[in-house]
Order: sequence, then structure tokens, then C-alpha cells
Amino acid sequence: MKEKFMKFMQGRYGVDGFARFTMGAALVCVFVSVFFQKGSTIGALLNTLGLAAIIYTYFRILSRNISRRYAENQKYLSMTSKLRQSFNREKSMMQQRKTHHIYTCPGCGQKIRIPRGSGKKVEIDCPKCHTKFIKKI
Repeated sequence: MKEKFMKFMQGRYGVDGFARFTMGAALVCVFVSVFFQKGSTIGALLNTLGLAAIIYTYFRILSRNISRRYAENQKYLSMTSKLRQSFNREKSMMQQRKTHHIYTCPGCGQKIRIPRGSGKKVEIDCPKCHTKFIKKI
């Protein structure tokens, strides 16, 4: 069975970032439509929009026009790059907070990492503007 599926998917585009986004948006639309009254115009519109997004997502996944799907994904990635970078930066900062204290320089706004357990008071010299300031840990 697995071999048949792999043979079927050969030469097809498959799942990418844009497909995951459209599928997530479709599921959100369908889920939100459940909370509207039966026969509600907004609920029906959200349900139809969700179904259309699911159909479009599967069309992209099963498409054999790889260059076109790749271009669509690249456009999506370029449009969301700043948002994804900010999320990744915050995720990295949260991971670093386990091992470091992170302070902001009062002079220039530069973020400075100090290892945890380096004393009760620390004098920090900003590497960018050379402002000295003292922080309690």
C-alpha cells in the first residue's frame, strides 16, 4: 500500500509551507462556522470558504506543475519572512533565557546576554556604545 502511494505521488508537488497555511486557514474557517446558527449567512460563507481552501490545498499538493507551485510557495515565504523571523527570534530568546540573563542597554537599545549565576550585581559594558550600567541578577 505504501509503495502504491509513493508511486502515485511521484512527480507531484507535495506539501509545502503554503499548503500547510491554506489547510490551517481552511480548518479554522470550518471550525468557526460551527459556532454560527444553522442557516446563518456568515456560517455558510465560512463553511464554503473553508471547503474551497481545502480543495485548493489538495489541488496544490497533487499538482504536477511543480515550477508554478514552487513560485507560489516562494511568494508566500517572501511575504511572511519578517513575521517568521520575529517568531524565530522570540523563540530563540525564550530558549536562551534558561541559561542567560538578557538585558537591554539604556544607551543604544542593544540586547546583551549575561550567563546566569555570575553574581548578585553585575557591571555591564555595552559592546556597541560602551555605556556602563549595573544590574542586579
